[in-house]
Amino acid sequence: MALPGFASASTVSDWNARALAEVRLSKLGPPVVARALAITHTCIYDAWAPYDNKAIGTVLGGALRRPSNLRSDLAAQAESVSYAAYRCLVNLFPAGEPRLRAAMTGLGYNPDNTTTDIGTAAGIGNVAARAVIDARRNDGSNQYGDLSAGAYSDYTGYVPRNDPMAFCTPQVLSCAALNIQAPLFWQPLINNAGVTQKFIAPHWERVKPFALTSAAQFDTHPAVVSGPMLQNSNMSTYLANVEELLKYSRELTPERKLIVEYWADGPASELPPGHWGILAQHLSQRNNNSIEKDAKMFFAMHNASFDAGIVVWHLKRKYDSVRPITAVRYLKQGQAVTAWGGKGRPIELIQGEKWTPYNPGSNLTPAFPAFVSGHSGFSSASARALQWMTGSDTLQFETTIPANFGRVEPGVPPVPTLLQYKTLSSAVYDAGMSRLYGGIHFTEDNTLGQLLGNLVGDLANARAQSYFQGIAP
Repeated sequence: MALPGFASASTVSDWNARALAEVRLSKLGPPVVARALAITHTCIYDAWAPYDNKAIGTVLGGALRRPSNLRSDLAAQAESVSYAAYRCLVNLFPAGEPRLRAAMTGLGYNPDNTTTDIGTAAGIGNVAARAVIDARRNDGSNQYGDLSAGAYSDYTGYVPRNDPMAFCTPQVLSCAALNIQAPLFWQPLINNAGVTQKFIAPHWERVKPFALTSAAQFDTHPAVVSGPMLQNSNMSTYLANVEELLKYSRELTPERKLIVEYWADGPASELPPGHWGILAQHLSQRNNNSIEKDAKMFFAMHNASFDAGIVVWHLKRKYDSVRPITAVRYLKQGQAVTAWGGKGRPIELIQGEKWTPYNPGSNLTPAFPAFVSGHSGFSSASARALQWMTGSDTLQFETTIPANFGRVEPGVPPVPTLLQYKTLSSAVYDAGMSRLYGGIHFTEDNTLGQLLGNLVGDLANARAQSYFQGIAP
């Protein structure tokens, strides 16, 4: 039985909701969250597979297969899945152990039952989870901080090409002079509290993927091989991209502000990989999914998202590309531009060197390079996997955004507003466009992120299907 406030379609969907609750409290970066959700649902899938006639686990294969007369026991399936989810989540989010213990107790299970007797449901869950956790122990993520101090910390020695940019918005009367040494490359920002950004997970290209052959698998794709236009074209292309961002800024409507806010998925949210968990929960409820369907669907989707993060972060590290805030301020310094005037201000003339994205949170831009968009990669990979798993693009998701939901400025929206997505594709579109409306990404960051996400989603589905059919990849 689900806890209040959680999805209730299946035990798997419920555990996804609990995982997202831990994500919101963890403050982990987007690719790290994608990995955590993939591992959680790999544990869950591997604990369910022994109850199927064909499916095999990702680590132990068919070694845990239940006798044929016990495979249809739904209560045992729920118990195995719950123990696996619990063990994985405590490993990934140790600070959440009290909450996760309470969840297990609420479901009628003993969290202290560490049996490895695979003749029991709890034993299957515990053994399956331990195998997945151990298989991921040295996957390059630095989860345990043994490659460099601090969980998930960089061990590759990344150093930005630009010194940090001082905090500045149109409301700041006197801003520090711009210090842009390399205008084609990412520049860390100093936020309004004086904290300097650090590239989140610059080592992520070294993490072992689910279905990819390597993080660089698509580097030779015709759409990717030349890298970001802003680095490999003339200054007129750079200027055209800046002008496009300024156009989005001066056309920032209340409706677009709401789309930015809804899809922002910054710290204290479930982040983009988790956002698609919410949409998958909706599909689970809508379709009245069984444990089997959800074990497969969430497994395929979150592993697609995980691999998308590896590809995207590889390109972010490889090209270290400029964000709009640096490009606009660099080209438009000393000029007046028509754009959003900052928190609570209309579209108006502002100084170009003070141009500001419409972005929630303490940082005006996320703490990693632009090319390609993580939102677009995570979203398209997740949607592609869901399309494969449900056989449809139909989503029919709606949510009411409360008045004053916006974190950038008040009155967004002024009254409760219904947001609807009839299809998965329409959700992917808005997720990507939200980053352009907000001034976070350039168009190619979005379009290439979506293209790569689709390619990754196809690969992840193929790999998942092989496990479902009992074929070791």
